[in-house]
Amino acid sequence: MLILFMPFFLWACPMEERLIFHPDKTIYQTPRDVGLNFDDVHFTARDGVRLNGWFVPYPNAQRTLLWFHGNAGNISHRVQNIRLLHDKVKINVFIFDYRGYGRSDGETSEPGTYLDGRAAIDFLRQSYNVQPKQLVLFGRSLGAAVAVEMAMNVEGLALILESPFFSVPEMARAVIPLLPLAPLLSTRYDNLEKVRRVKSPLLVLHGDRDEVVPFNQGRKVFEAAPEPKKFYTIIGAGHNDTYLVGGDAYFTALRESIDWAASVAKSAGISKINR
Repeated sequence: MLILFMPFFLWACPMEERLIFHPDKTIYQTPRDVGLNFDDVHFTARDGVRLNGWFVPYPNAQRTLLWFHGNAGNISHRVQNIRLLHDKVKINVFIFDYRGYGRSDGETSEPGTYLDGRAAIDFLRQSYNVQPKQLVLFGRSLGAAVAVEMAMNVEGLALILESPFFSVPEMARAVIPLLPLAPLLSTRYDNLEKVRRVKSPLLVLHGDRDEVVPFNQGRKVFEAAPEPKKFYTIIGAGHNDTYLVGGDAYFTALRESIDWAASVAKSAGISKINR
């Protein structure tokens, strides 16, 4: 059977990263274009790759949302969403580009995104004194996989996953069921396995009309995670319009879930003291 698919294997391997990652190097707009002050920053991953990101402060906010974006475009494609998060969730926002995206150097890869995520957490701690219990890890689509990886090692205030998938091989099976692509992929992003080891309070959001990541995959990721956790269905939303279709209720769910996570952390602290 392997011999029969050898020509396909030889084609698929060099193309794998191009199938998964769709970076854009051009920055089309910045938060300043929607009236937000921000710091345009550069920081370096442990392997020496230089990365670019934006820190958008909210006055007197004690919490910071670290945003791991999806596989396409760059941070400039999220500017309108940043504005809404700033206004409605009232939180500091730090969004950055993985290597190969936007103004970040380097070449895309799964291990590279993990190095980049760790570098972003370290940068926030060193440059803005953001401690783990002030940190909300927010990952959308492919970024959910990076957020889960970070949450296994850093117990932040909360973990928020939007439109998460099982794994890259399972996505290949869902998208191209008639081709034996999944066994040939070296990129894993195994959310279903890793989420079992997350300790932070978890919110999973998923549009019930998601045309890219099946709704049931987000639900299964949620079910695999330990408590405490919450699931929020974004009624009528596809893959890329969640915050638009979800409207005020979507942002309320984010804000209330962060407050809920803080109350969980406080209760856990009180329990430890009373033991």
